[in-house]
Amino acid sequence: MSTSEERLKILNMIAEGKISAGEGAQLLRALREAGRSSQRAAGGPVDTRHLRVRVINAETGKVKVNISIPISLVQVALRMGARFVPDLEFEFDDIMEAIRQGARGKIVEVEDHTDGERVEIFVE
Repeated sequence: MSTSEERLKILNMIAEGKISAGEGAQLLRALREAGRSSQRAAGGPVDTRHLRVRVINAETGKVKVNISIPISLVQVALRMGARFVPDLEFEFDDIMEAIRQGARGKIVEVEDHTDGERVEIFVE
């Protein structure tokens, strides 16, 4: 996904009320910084992995949220996403450690029986 597509996706999330304007600004800032760091490291290995987060209605199986975030933005995104995940059975530090160790595929699945939602987190 190109940087302009990622910016547009962030702006759409703000417009749809999925994230606040402040959270969107944080993501846009982090995206800009990630671009600068990859330019500074020109010629060096660039992490092209993405973190995909899906929120699925457990009853219907319909996907409510499906977002892909460059690994370079994960730290910001996890801090923002923490407010949407009730009574965590895991720590976000565990997710970051799995990512640092090169994990791929599904790394977390949480079911919220109260709201009837399932949250899945993948590294692609």
